[in-house]
Amino acid sequence: MRLPRRKFLHLAAGAAALPAVSRVARAQAYPTRSVRILVGFAPGGGLDINARLIGQWLSERLGQQFVVENRTGAGGNVGTEAVVRASADGYTLLLAHSTNAINATLYEKLNFNFIQDIAPVTSFARGALVMVVNPSVPATTVPEFIAYAKANPGKVNMSSGGVGSIGHIAGEMFKAMSGVVMTHVPYRGAAPAITDLLGGQVQVLFTGIATAVEYIKAEKLRALAVTSASRLDTLRDIPTVAEFVPGYEASNWFGIGAPKGTPADIIDRLAKEINVSLTDANVTARLADLGQTPFPGSPVDFGKLIADETEKWRKVILAANIKF
Repeated sequence: MRLPRRKFLHLAAGAAALPAVSRVARAQAYPTRSVRILVGFAPGGGLDINARLIGQWLSERLGQQFVVENRTGAGGNVGTEAVVRASADGYTLLLAHSTNAINATLYEKLNFNFIQDIAPVTSFARGALVMVVNPSVPATTVPEFIAYAKANPGKVNMSSGGVGSIGHIAGEMFKAMSGVVMTHVPYRGAAPAITDLLGGQVQVLFTGIATAVEYIKAEKLRALAVTSASRLDTLRDIPTVAEFVPGYEASNWFGIGAPKGTPADIIDRLAKEINVSLTDANVTARLADLGQTPFPGSPVDFGKLIADETEKWRKVILAANIKF
């Protein structure tokens, strides 16, 4: 039996619309059970706090628990690989971070390719570092520090929270772009790195603002510059490194990733809800406490950031011959 043309077109249009309707229904239904957000570092640190902040927001907005799970090891790579291997159904997410872009080059043998194997959802926060020195260092500005370091080659020690940490790589980029020679002294975390800076065992540190701000206010450390592209409201009187070293910029960024192949409608819904969180006064205030600013964007925006940052840090790591 032949169908009338009008009825046939009606049915064909309805059939074509079914996948779109199905995607919308799936996105509206998601999540139907608890969701894991994996963090590659220990509880209590900045990454963990960021994950719990976003997890709490998503739990309240979407009606299911977003549970933070800490999978430590190999500079965050253990947690990342666990997400890469997880089902691409939206129920396992990753707290993505600038470390992921660094690790892509820092580690010669990884069992995954971060850019290819993790689907970007969205960024949500960005935090500058601050360049601080022990008050015994005879420099109150970046140009004075550069002059002092060049006059004392090899005598300036730069601490960091560990080999390959954002503070370490930011310091290596400063060395390359300013032409100074400094000896890197890695520690097992930011706390001991700043303790020895306070004690004068090392002279300079690039670290998160939240870690150093109280010592700066108490004049136990001297802030020379922030590493962001522009000055910060929280440290308005502190110049940027780029004001003296053109083109310099280094920062922590935070976002959410998912296993490759996660349905686009689920990724879009997560991105939308996370971006909404960045308009909430409580969320932005908590980010400010951590020395961070809201950094919303689309999945495409986040993917571009990851690619750009991976290439940027690849050049620094290879030039400094840093390996794991």
